[in-house]
Amino acid sequence: MRAAVWHGPRDVRVQDVPRRAPGRGEVEIAVAYCGICGSDLHEYADGPHAIPVGEPHPESGRAAPLTLGHEFSGTVAEVGPGVTGFAPGDRVAVEPHYRCGRCARCAAGEYNLCAHFGFAGLMGDGGLAERAVVPSYMLHRLPDGVSLRQAAVFEPAAVALHGVRRSGLRDGETAAVVGLGPIGLLVVGLAVRYGAGRVVACDPSPARRALARRLGAAETVDAGGLPPGAADLAFEAVGSGRALADCLAGTRHGGRTVLLGLGGTVAVDAFALVNNEQSIIGSVGYRDCHGELIRLAAEEGMDFTSIVTSVVPLAEVVRDGFRALLDTTEEIKVLVRP
Repeated sequence: MRAAVWHGPRDVRVQDVPRRAPGRGEVEIAVAYCGICGSDLHEYADGPHAIPVGEPHPESGRAAPLTLGHEFSGTVAEVGPGVTGFAPGDRVAVEPHYRCGRCARCAAGEYNLCAHFGFAGLMGDGGLAERAVVPSYMLHRLPDGVSLRQAAVFEPAAVALHGVRRSGLRDGETAAVVGLGPIGLLVVGLAVRYGAGRVVACDPSPARRALARRLGAAETVDAGGLPPGAADLAFEAVGSGRALADCLAGTRHGGRTVLLGLGGTVAVDAFALVNNEQSIIGSVGYRDCHGELIRLAAEEGMDFTSIVTSVVPLAEVVRDGFRALLDTTEEIKVLVRP
């Protein structure tokens, strides 16, 4: 079968790889759509960051070279021994978190903080392929009326929903969203859905600001344009020290900032942070979000595909996917259709 395999930075190859039968507790998926994530772009541009090299990941048993892609949906093709609840032909969304089920955090239900934290498509073979084999616990069956294209966006939507939950958003609060990539845009829509009285969206791209308004933002501003102290909480969805500083300056005394962006070391004015009694909240991945997203799509008609700007074939994933996303701000979410 064909797959997009990471060999090193700027070295992703669409190549033939052996098709693997599902083992005990595993399911083979015929992939319908797979999104390209910001994490994938980091790995392509200057990785490895999360991809294991040399030492295999403890849950997947895999190390580079491996197949990328963790935002995917498809149809069950084959089930392995011991799998119950799924059968060939089932349409599914994939929640690609690996979890050991044995550590303290898994026992507490916080599987996104598993001691063996990881994602299929980063720490193991993923969905940028014609077929993907994953543990059955990653699957969510889709009801009629929820498309496979919609389901491919549930993974980044889950990141956004988990961040909104972590924020402690209360009805009527003003929320600022700094950075209108896929995650930031999804936060805009979900913050409105979960009770924000006003959402202010911040990004240098006029097209992304316009999309944020269509998703429910009451106001949009250019980068650095957040009014001082105007928001109760802010979401940093860029991964930069400048964006974090904008969030802290744009939130009131006692305000909260949720970090969703993948950034490195940043400097924070701890004196101001203490005196203003502000909070910085980390948010990683998601847990127990996919069921709610399926419900929102099936019962409330929420359309998460509004952020999708292109659908490209697997053969052109490097040129029309990775390179296009790095070279232009016009692309937001690219789906690959193997």
